[in-house]
Amino acid sequence: PQSISKAIAEPTMAMEPGMITSIEPGLYRPGQWGVRIENLVLNVAHPTSENNAFGEMLAFETLTLCPIDTRCIDLGLMRDDEIDWLNDYHATVRERLQPLVSGAALDWLIARTAPLSR
Repeated sequence: PQSISKAIAEPTMAMEPGMITSIEPGLYRPGQWGVRIENLVLNVAHPTSENNAFGEMLAFETLTLCPIDTRCIDLGLMRDDEIDWLNDYHATVRERLQPLVSGAALDWLIARTAPLSR
């Protein structure tokens, strides 16, 4: 399988459209705490301009639509573009999942995908 990692010098397979990849960023503080966010993404062809010197490009389409828990986020450590990304992601999660849930589950979804602001 394909991999992007500092631990693997040579990938055994190039990424191609249609492949599903997991993105697993994590941070661990030994003896304190750790956090990992794992999302599955679909590799899709990304439109490029005719002047693109690099050839065909790929983009990721998020498949795992689960709210990211924001209760431990210190907004003072985030740039505006990072907050915007998280708010856009949560808007997509809410839009796609809202028709599938009701009652307490819907209330939870709306609360957990509420936009963040400073």
